[in-house]
Formats: sequence, C-alpha cells, structure tokens
Amino acid sequence: MKPGCCFLLFALLLGRSAGAAAPIRLGLFMSMSGRDASFGQASATGARLAVDEINAAGGVLGRPLELVIEDNRSLAGESATAVKKLIARDHVAALIGECVSARTLEAAPVAQTAGIPLVTPASTNPRVTAAGDCIFRMCFIDPFQGEVLATYAYRRLGLHRAALLVDNAAPYAVGLSEAFVRTYTALGGVIVARQQYTGGERDFRAQLTTIKAAQADFLFMPAYWAEAGLAARQARQLGFTAPFLGGDAYEAPQFLAIGGPALEGTYYSTHYSPENTAPLVQGFVSRYRSKYGSVPNGLSALSYDSVRLLAEAIARAGTTERAALRAALAATRDFASVTGRTTFDSHRDAVKEAAIMTVREGRIVFVESVRP
Repeated sequence: MKPGCCFLLFALLLGRSAGAAAPIRLGLFMSMSGRDASFGQASATGARLAVDEINAAGGVLGRPLELVIEDNRSLAGESATAVKKLIARDHVAALIGECVSARTLEAAPVAQTAGIPLVTPASTNPRVTAAGDCIFRMCFIDPFQGEVLATYAYRRLGLHRAALLVDNAAPYAVGLSEAFVRTYTALGGVIVARQQYTGGERDFRAQLTTIKAAQADFLFMPAYWAEAGLAARQARQLGFTAPFLGGDAYEAPQFLAIGGPALEGTYYSTHYSPENTAPLVQGFVSRYRSKYGSVPNGLSALSYDSVRLLAEAIARAGTTERAALRAALAATRDFASVTGRTTFDSHRDAVKEAAIMTVREGRIVFVESVRP
C-alpha cells in the first residue's frame, strides 16, 4: 500500500474514532473471587446481559453502556478501595454493588461523599440506604418480608394463631420477627407462643414442645435454611404438624436435603422466581439461558434490573450528571422489573412484590407475587 493510502486510511479511522459517542460507564464492585465469589459471578452475568441488550437497542442517550468490574475478593475493606478506583480512575457514572450488606456499608460513604449514585442489588440491611441520599437498593429490606409474610399468613392462608421461634442475637431474624408481629397483631392475629434459641443450635425440641402445646396454626421461624430444616424434622418427630413460614434465608438447594418431607407445606418469601409466568420474567429467563446455558438466580435477576433501572434513570434525566441522575432515581415509580414493579420510598428502599414459594411434593414451587 502506498504511503498516501496509509495516511488516508489512518485519517478515516481517526475521524471515525473521534466521531464515536463515548460510552457511559457503570461500575460494578462485587466478590468475583474468594469466599463469596458465587454471589459476584451471578450478579455479573445478569448485569452483562442487561448491558448487551441495552446496547443492541441503541444504548442510552445515543451512547453505549460499558460495564467496569472491580473484584473486592470477598475481603473486608476492599469494597471501599474498589469504589474509589471506579470513581477516580474509570470515571463511572454510577455504581452497582454489593450483594453482602456489610460490604455495601463499607462502600456507601465513599459514593455518598463523591455524590455518585449507588444501587445495591441485594443488600437487605436497613442501614445501607441510611448512608445518604445517593444510595438506593433494588431489593426489599428485611422487615418488608415480615410484613409480607404476616399479611399472607393471616389473609391468604387464614392462619390466625402464630408461634415464633427466633434467634434473638441475629439482626436478620429480629428484624423479620418484629415486623411480622407488628403487622400480624394489627390484622387481628394472636401470638400464642414465643421461643428463642442461639444461632448454631441443633436441638430445638424443648422450644418445639412448648409451641406444640400452644396449639399454633403455624410456626414463624425467620432462620437460615440449615436451622429451619433441622427444626422442621424435630417438630414432626414431636407430632407438631403445622406449617413453617420464613424469609429468603430458606432459599438454598440444601434446604430440602436437610428438612426432607418435614418441610412439606412450608411457605417462604424471596425476591424472584424463574417459575413466575409473567412475560417479563419468562423473557429474561429465556434470554439468560440462551446466553449462559443456565437458569438465572435471584442475584442475577436483581443485578439485571439494577442496570436497567440506571439506564432508564439516565434517559429520564437526559444526562449522566450526578445530581440529576440521583434525582431521577429518587423519582422512580412503578419501574417494570423482572423482580417486581419497583417504587423507591423516601428512604430510597424498594417497595415491590415479594415472591411466595412453597414446598409441595418434595419440590420448591412458586405460588404468586404479593405486596403487604
């Protein structure tokens, strides 16, 4: 090729590059390695799918999205460092992360000081959004599940006598139980027994004997899956046949393995179910399966929704300027997402549907999506 031709080709490429719209960068900080790598990896797949779909449709404000990922390695203190890099080095327009509340709490003050919006897909601790007006969450908070389950038990299942079995040292359990009791008794429900245990305990028979004698219609046990599964087995051995109710901490493949047939009739709330027949959910599940060859879990769905929410807010704001984007996010009402119609309340917490699941014939089955 002649020198003049080379110069012409270079000039054309330079002109094309200069004329291309600069991407809008979104920073994702997650545990991509270490103990909680599965959380970050599931979140990243959902976020990447959303970015790909938005770009295929023309991007946002005529610009493509670019996802920049920082790995906090599941280590304390690393999320704040990751967020500082994403802001100072990568000049991201907004942040997405973390799934673990403790790590989001590390990063939130950094984002707030910079005035940059941060959307956490799955950090449920109420203190997360208290960090400031730049912090939002796509998931519902822990007490919300207590309200949902109390309303569902009383109104939908017709269960009017409740017993509680609670780990009083666990913030998750306490938050759910307090919200549950407040809502349930306001509806007219009666708490016939309250029992406590210590986290990690494996013998619940003394508490369950008291609960059985109280003739409760059901047992509300806002525990993690291992404790709930074990307690269900012991309850059946004692002749207590009423159903268990709990929150999203029941959701694990090992839950059924531990509890077995004793869990039949259990109900719990969670953020999303791939069995939901809503077109928006099934379309997402189909596209995710086509891209990754697997069924998306709740973290993938929440992160997918977080990217779409940010894109929609940028479009409404008409700019990536931080204050304008923060205001657009705060004004979100009835955003159509895979994990449920989402509105932000005055605390920037998501008000949305919860998915109700039940154990039926040895399988975990989606029942319906509900609000309190």
